[in-house]
Amino acid sequence: MSPFIRFADAVDRLTEKTGSAVSWLSGVLVAVVCFDVLTRYLFNFTSTGMAELEWHLFSVLFLIGAGYTLKHQKHVRVDVFYHTMSEKSKAWVNLSGHLFALIPFSVLVIWSSFPFVASSFSLSETSPDPGGLPFRWLIKAMIPAGFSFLILQSLAEVVRQIQILTGNPEKETPGDH
Repeated sequence: MSPFIRFADAVDRLTEKTGSAVSWLSGVLVAVVCFDVLTRYLFNFTSTGMAELEWHLFSVLFLIGAGYTLKHQKHVRVDVFYHTMSEKSKAWVNLSGHLFALIPFSVLVIWSSFPFVASSFSLSETSPDPGGLPFRWLIKAMIPAGFSFLILQSLAEVVRQIQILTGNPEKETPGDH
């Protein structure tokens, strides 16, 4: 097995683990939203911290889960012609998208988010609202973390597309891709 395939397989395993881990946040998010709605409408009580927790959970779920979504081909795709293409044509489209759009954009986001996260960390930034959550830098750090996971999965997808294009698809485990 080539080192590229081993790399792609390792990234796929990491993506599965992180995707499964953050998937639990969706249940927590539903519980927090339900609690917030109930307390707001039944007891006329609202909490800034609770509202911020909702978007913090959603942010982590969305950012860290993006690689998992990509791995399982559940991302948004404009599928006007794609579904009628041959496997090799699809591989060319996918490879081009990863190399010329997704990876460069992700690198740009990571590069531009570092000063944003570092500034927040150095200031020990908290919510500016009374009753808001502390450690604002932690949620901001999810931006480069999430896009790093996305780049890793994108690189694994590049390997998979090259396999298709070279006609050398090594055996994949069922349900893996």
